[in-house]
Amino acid sequence: MIWKISMHEISMLSLMMGSGICIITALVKVSSGVMDVIEWELFSLMGSSMVFTIVLDWISLLFMGFVFVISGSVLYYSGSYMAEDKTSNRFMYLVLAFVMSMSFMVLSPNLISILLGWDGLGLVSYALVIYYSNEKSANAGMLTILSNRVGDVAILLSIGLMSKLGGWNFLFYSYYMSEEWILLKFLLMISAMTKSAQIPFSAWLPAAMAAPTPVSALVHSSTLVTAGVYLMIRFSGALEGSTVQSILLIISCLTMFMAGLGANFEYDLKKIIALSTLSQLGVMLSILSLGYVDLAFFHLLSHALFKALLFMCAGVVIHSVGGYQDIRFMGNLVKFMPLTVSYMTIANLALCGFPFMAGFYSKDMILEVAFMSWINFIALILYVLATGLTVMYTLRLIYYSISGEYNLSSFSNLSDEDYTMTNSMCGLGVGAILGGAMLSWSLFPECYMICLSSFMKMLVMMVSILGGLIGYMLNIMSVNYSLKSLFNYKSVVMMGSMWFMPMLSTLKLSEKSLSSGSYMEKVIDKGWFEFYGGQGLFYLLSQMFYLLNIMQLNSIKVFLKMLVIMIIIFMVLVI
Repeated sequence: MIWKISMHEISMLSLMMGSGICIITALVKVSSGVMDVIEWELFSLMGSSMVFTIVLDWISLLFMGFVFVISGSVLYYSGSYMAEDKTSNRFMYLVLAFVMSMSFMVLSPNLISILLGWDGLGLVSYALVIYYSNEKSANAGMLTILSNRVGDVAILLSIGLMSKLGGWNFLFYSYYMSEEWILLKFLLMISAMTKSAQIPFSAWLPAAMAAPTPVSALVHSSTLVTAGVYLMIRFSGALEGSTVQSILLIISCLTMFMAGLGANFEYDLKKIIALSTLSQLGVMLSILSLGYVDLAFFHLLSHALFKALLFMCAGVVIHSVGGYQDIRFMGNLVKFMPLTVSYMTIANLALCGFPFMAGFYSKDMILEVAFMSWINFIALILYVLATGLTVMYTLRLIYYSISGEYNLSSFSNLSDEDYTMTNSMCGLGVGAILGGAMLSWSLFPECYMICLSSFMKMLVMMVSILGGLIGYMLNIMSVNYSLKSLFNYKSVVMMGSMWFMPMLSTLKLSEKSLSSGSYMEKVIDKGWFEFYGGQGLFYLLSQMFYLLNIMQLNSIKVFLKMLVIMIIIFMVLVI
């Protein structure tokens, strides 16, 4: 009984200690520039050495430290959120298994040993998504696991292609891959796109919100979805100057824009935050494809802090309002839940890139470096629009859930009195305010040289203010207003449904595969296979046995005929 009560506390303390050790070691390695690589050779075959590798450099250790911080906070938070669940211990074990898989993935620079963590992430995330065991979560889990299997297959094919090099340590080989390795680079890009939910694999991330909110805070905000970005960071040397880099840039920019557009038409609280995660993943991969690996990693870390906090605040709100996730049934929560709403506002402002919040240091630098880079006009426009849309859906969320009219449809006790949940958000709240500045001073002792015109320098601020005004003002409406979106119904449906990505990923693919499977069953399985297989073989064997049966009967005519035939054959052979 004691173990059941305190499991979340023990897990939190252990992970926080591990986090402190990892972050301190990472800072030492940043200052010294030392990297430790541990290799254990399993066996050697045909000149290729299969080794289990662990790399301990500042990137892996710092990322591990942040994973431990967030997972520790989420496990402590789960102690209260999942308290009424009879199988809460199973949930805790699954989260710890997820953290272990993430550790394997982060610490391995080898394409074979990374598969252990990569597959583990997919498997455990599937178990967490289907945790509630209803039809919605089962459908979401199936979409999640099948989308991620595409990336797993791409990594397996990459292992086969990379065997030509005599080893699978991409940390060393990636810098020597010329354009003739384009297929390997393309496969690794596909695997990163599936994990990070880029177009056309975007549908699984909003669907995975069927999981419990602590899972969303850990898995679908800061760890699992950033695994693809982390793989691309480790493989960044191979991307330099390749065709894959250009493809990744345009896909990530389109994802960034699509997710921002979709979030402005969404009413599910968790799905809005999931689409904002999708948008920020597009930002990370786009700046990575421009060649700024350190900026992508910086944004990955700062985003993890405030997005996990935002999901945890959303969980407290959903918990308090009686399980509703529709933001139209919330409103004016600032009067009832001031502490949770304060954390939520901090996270939202960090997401928008508000000055001196965690998101400002990474996001503002990314946009300015992108504007200064050699990018085409379409990518530039998508960057500007995505920035405005981010502020727009954030202010829309603030209006509907925090500052608008009180629309709650049930009598619920709204309060901040659950100290386990509010205390678990405290550390991440501090991180969302100070984390960006601390990371900026630690990772970038020398400043980036930014040389922009006054218009380009002020463009981000102007677009953000305009987006914020539109997002807040357009949603202040009355019952007697006529709904203009009905006149543009088709375009509104397209923009609000992520460009029909869920429909294309599920309905059409399922329809085609089921119809082709039915045709194959009729024509092949019950047709030609039956004709030449079971039934045909049965007919052939029965005819053979019938012939042998006739030959073995005690008939004088058969014996005389056989004797004559044998004599003729003997004479032909002798003569």
